[in-house]
Amino acid sequence: MENMPIVKLGIVAVSRDCFPMSLSIERRKAVVAEYTKNYGEIFECETTVENVLDMRKALKEVEDAGCNALVVFLGNFGPESSEILLVKEFAGPSMVVAAAEEAADRLCDDRGDAYCGMLNASYNLKLRSLKAYIPEYPVGDATEISDMINDFKTIARAVIALRDLKIISFGPRPQDFLACNAPIYQLYQMGIEIQENSELDLFEAFNKHAGDERIPAVVEDMAKELGDGNKKPEVLSKLAQYELTLLDWIEANKGSRSHVVIAGKCWPAFQTQFGFVPCYVNSRLAARGIPVSCEVDIYGALSEYIGQLVSDDAVTLLDINNSVPRDMYESEIKGKFDYDYDIKDTFMGFHCGNTCSTKLAFHEMKNQKIMARTLPEEVTNGTLEGDLIPGHATVYRLQSTSDAKLRAYVAEGEILPVRTRSFGGIGIFAIPEMGRFYRHVLVEKNYPHHAAITFHHNGRLLYEVFKFIGVEVNEIDYNRPKGDRYPTENPFAK
Repeated sequence: MENMPIVKLGIVAVSRDCFPMSLSIERRKAVVAEYTKNYGEIFECETTVENVLDMRKALKEVEDAGCNALVVFLGNFGPESSEILLVKEFAGPSMVVAAAEEAADRLCDDRGDAYCGMLNASYNLKLRSLKAYIPEYPVGDATEISDMINDFKTIARAVIALRDLKIISFGPRPQDFLACNAPIYQLYQMGIEIQENSELDLFEAFNKHAGDERIPAVVEDMAKELGDGNKKPEVLSKLAQYELTLLDWIEANKGSRSHVVIAGKCWPAFQTQFGFVPCYVNSRLAARGIPVSCEVDIYGALSEYIGQLVSDDAVTLLDINNSVPRDMYESEIKGKFDYDYDIKDTFMGFHCGNTCSTKLAFHEMKNQKIMARTLPEEVTNGTLEGDLIPGHATVYRLQSTSDAKLRAYVAEGEILPVRTRSFGGIGIFAIPEMGRFYRHVLVEKNYPHHAAITFHHNGRLLYEVFKFIGVEVNEIDYNRPKGDRYPTENPFAK
């Protein structure tokens, strides 16, 4: 995937001066060996931190090595001030983990007490208002710590990317689409830059790309991708012109930022002026790592990008759209899957055609059915239709409230291998206890209808990313299991 940072990990061991430094060094080497064997490269800092002067020396080592994410490893109890000052002075995201004791016969001379040291480390982080990633259970042997570091690498990639992200939008939002509107204050707090543009600016840039010598090559690539699904070949030249317009706009406007996503406009005037719908182009950019949200949904574009960073795969943005007809549920879903889904656990996720072809079981590029009801068909061509590939899915979103507070939700489920018999990019989703989640999270907390989708189970790390970037834990919702009541749920409800 393009548009993603490369994470270079470094690990620094720390040691309390009244404990054997050799213990931390040996345990650090064991962790590095395990991580290298299982996951790849990690820079091993040779300086073990006992005091502030050691901290500065270690900091220079990891900075000179080009590390942008840091593991602070408590091989023993650790020097609580020096180790946390390392977190403070390191520019990138940090993780704090602790070594477990290895063997009963070493508890007299080689007991490290890092289990205890982690408590002091967390206390000092709070005292200094610092944030570091601390795993769910942050104490382990070399194999367990290496697994935790691999999780941290994914989390760090998201944090690093967001600090170097620009969201480019083309608006304003369509009338009656207040659902996609949210204050951008929190985006700046995360270090994200915003560039809001007029649709007219985009139209001017598009017209300047008429006759671009690169268009034929893009048309050829589109035709190859679409194959027999190329039902509107006459519009490919305009779509190629639009794709080049967006890519050139990104290059010309990203400025000092390395990563860019787009919140685009697609109606009501887009079709009549540009002469097509942008869905297929949006899907192609998403496939290469540049999510493009529909209807100028800035937080939707950001949510998509976070999912891409966590899953290392293409994502999509869908409407939480319609219920599954009871006759379809009875004949094709009920009792046919490992989990006994109730009809309220199911829904259809839909958008006109922005999901990339690799995430569709079959696809056709054709006209957008909803818009074609009120406009000439020739200006509504350019959407990519098909049923979503079945398999694991995570439905999630990061959102700002109207009073500029961050909140998020994450729910894991699956896309069922059941034909939708409908149009657009669409799939039948099944999420345990979705009916209650829909009412007491999505409706109760005023979430917009757009949901970001990954095609994997990524809930665990999405949850950690949301915590790290500033969402309070009581504002991260999930689909609670049966018997775990939501605060607003009627205790007497049937």
